[in-house]
Amino acid sequence: MKILFIGGTGTISMAITNLLVEQSHEVWLLNRGSRTAELPENVHILQCDINDEAAVREKLGDMTFDAVGEFIGFVPAQVERDVRLFRGRTKQYLYISSASAYQKPLADSVITESTPLHNPYWQYSRDKLACEEYLMKEYRENGFPVTIIRPSHTYDERSVPLGVHGKNGSWQVLRRMQQGKPVIIHGDGTSLWTITHNSDFARGYVGLIGNVHALGQAYHITSDERVTWNQIYQSIADALGVKLNAVHVSSEFLAAVSDYDLEGSLIGDKANTVIFDNSKLKRAVPGFTATVRADQGIRRVVAHILAHPELQQDDPEFDAWCDRVIAALDRAKAELHT
Repeated sequence: MKILFIGGTGTISMAITNLLVEQSHEVWLLNRGSRTAELPENVHILQCDINDEAAVREKLGDMTFDAVGEFIGFVPAQVERDVRLFRGRTKQYLYISSASAYQKPLADSVITESTPLHNPYWQYSRDKLACEEYLMKEYRENGFPVTIIRPSHTYDERSVPLGVHGKNGSWQVLRRMQQGKPVIIHGDGTSLWTITHNSDFARGYVGLIGNVHALGQAYHITSDERVTWNQIYQSIADALGVKLNAVHVSSEFLAAVSDYDLEGSLIGDKANTVIFDNSKLKRAVPGFTATVRADQGIRRVVAHILAHPELQQDDPEFDAWCDRVIAALDRAKAELHT
């Protein structure tokens, strides 16, 4: 198949790109040219800013595709542009939405694709939902061949999955663990969460490309394994060979004292216990199962980060914020004990 990805070098899309090339598909990427050195040699690059619609039309010429995948569409105007660009050029348009768009607070911890979509806590999720609504309207009214895909917490070798982190990714939390400093875990750490390695996600995604059953449908792609946040952080500490010094802090408190939009990413997402039912995906992609266990994936990521100094970017602002939050809790405890 001939496949075009808008983006194609991110956490999710890089694994999909590599898998498709391994399967001998013809893969094209439309992006600004970042991370191209990490791509397989036979990937075709259309170097262009997707936001420059006229330039994209010129680059595409009369090209058509079996599938187009959108990985960097976050607001309706971007998918509206895609519909203009790719109507009549592709047999399938796969849009990466987000599982964070599912109802919050949840009425049922088991999430299926029929779970209502409503997240009042996170603008990111509401924008993704608006994109979905526009695309499905285009499918119903004009036959635009859309497939909606909702990832949850998908990770690769560059960053360990965390609930609370700064702007530079996960390194500063690993660094605090190495230094024996306390690290913040939201809530009491016992809520259930699902993390999915990008190699597992890629196999589910690729199984939906060219799949006649996928048109006009939405799927989430996740692991079936559920772990607590305490288990996630313990696995990170174990991979580092250090003792975990955890401080549990209310998600509401963290959201109130942070500039990191923790209301959205915690209260609107990670603070909730979620269990994904992947039955619909497995019916469409027989044999799909996620094989990278959480602790195994975390060990793999930690080893990769420790072996690559360029991924060890200090975040002194986040480090200082963690210290202030923990100090405030210590003062409150001391005051109440007097």
